[in-house]
Amino acid sequence: QVQLVESGGGSVQAGGSLRLSCVASGSSFDNYVVAWFRQRPGQEREFVAGISRRGGFTTYSDSVKDRFNISRDNAKTTVILQMTNVQSDDAAVYYCGATTKLWRQSLRSPYEFEYTGRGTQVTVSS
Repeated sequence: QVQLVESGGGSVQAGGSLRLSCVASGSSFDNYVVAWFRQRPGQEREFVAGISRRGGFTTYSDSVKDRFNISRDNAKTTVILQMTNVQSDDAAVYYCGATTKLWRQSLRSPYEFEYTGRGTQVTVSS
């Protein structure tokens, strides 16, 4: 099992940047594909970005592609979501998820990730 704790959320001005962290504890972190999801009030949780076990492959939703970057440091059991040019639509609670499933580009449903953190809130001001 793995436990995930997100941090780094807060308030950011539109056009600004924010760096979210997901720190894992428990069993071997490099056994897990990790993804970021987000959820706006009244909406379903949606995929944001994913990264393979060793970080060699990444994938993004169309809405954040070219603005967000996902990376991982397995030695530090951490996954980072670097958010740039943040827009009002990016305001949400951001969750980190982990799965032992094999990496694939289509691995994007939150229901496929066995482990999820409690989330960190991102607020965007204009």
